[in-house]
Amino acid sequence: MKKWALLCLCLVSVWAQAEEGKVKVFAAASLTDVMNILARQYSQQAGVQVVPVYGGSGTLAKQLEQGAPGDLFISADEKWMQYLKDKHLVQNATVKSWLGNRLVMITPPAKPLTIKAEASTDVNQQVPGYWCTGDTLSVPVGIYAKQSLTSLGWWDKLKNRLVSTQDVRAALNLVERDECDVGIVYASDAQASGKVNVAGEFPENSHVPIVYPMALLPNASSATMAFYHYLQSPEAKKALISYGFKPLE
Repeated sequence: MKKWALLCLCLVSVWAQAEEGKVKVFAAASLTDVMNILARQYSQQAGVQVVPVYGGSGTLAKQLEQGAPGDLFISADEKWMQYLKDKHLVQNATVKSWLGNRLVMITPPAKPLTIKAEASTDVNQQVPGYWCTGDTLSVPVGIYAKQSLTSLGWWDKLKNRLVSTQDVRAALNLVERDECDVGIVYASDAQASGKVNVAGEFPENSHVPIVYPMALLPNASSATMAFYHYLQSPEAKKALISYGFKPLE
């Protein structure tokens, strides 16, 4: 029995050391392309494995609340960061407003449109068919979208033909496959796709500012702080700008 106990202790020590050299990042789905690039670059430079987990910010926050192990959380809005702050599940001193973005309308390649984001636009007549975006109650892009649609007086006209998705990339995919006539996504998603047309952009004053905050989680590995600072480096900012994001500092 003593041998088995000693073996278990050794395995725990090995697993702990393995986790110490790994950074697990829970990141908003819209960051998928650029985070994959940044994770690979950093891993090559620092010899530290960066493991991204992508999804809707609300879904990720709930997973962390339920005990999912992670080191760094990056939300596509401040609501879900505040949610984790209220539950003492992030290191408050490390919460940082990291990136900005823009909200756009996209259409399938075969159905190009120009949609003016103005109250005078008759969306029922000029833009028939289904619209899609993230869930308007829990997914940041959907929350921003509802704010803009309400501001323009479009919400009551569109809500019955609005398809909700679990994250922004799911909405993007529906438009790419021509399964949705208009999608509301971030400008960075439209740029990353290359398979959709940008039909119009919502005025920034039609929704609250799009902010991506990030923060270390309580049990962040010792390697995480270095990656956290790398994400704010000139090298990382250059990549982020090239993918359509706006570093806030």
